[in-house]
Amino acid sequence: MDAKSILIWIAIGIIAGWLASVITGGGGLIRYLLTGLLGAFVGGFIFKLAGIELNLGNAYVNEIVVAAIGAVVVVLIARVLA
Repeated sequence: MDAKSILIWIAIGIIAGWLASVITGGGGLIRYLLTGLLGAFVGGFIFKLAGIELNLGNAYVNEIVVAAIGAVVVVLIARVLA
């Protein structure tokens, strides 16, 4: 994995975490990043398990939406467990 891929991955995580925080509340750049990155894994797993393929016209937009949905799920599960 090269530096460009890592930066794109981090940017997607931050955007997805921010979108999740808009929906569920919360804040902070590190929290956005961690929630978004974890949400990307969870969202990818959920979408693959359900057999859902997004086609929003752009691969990055697809990834951000999947990661944001996963991040919302992560935040809601964390709140239930806390």
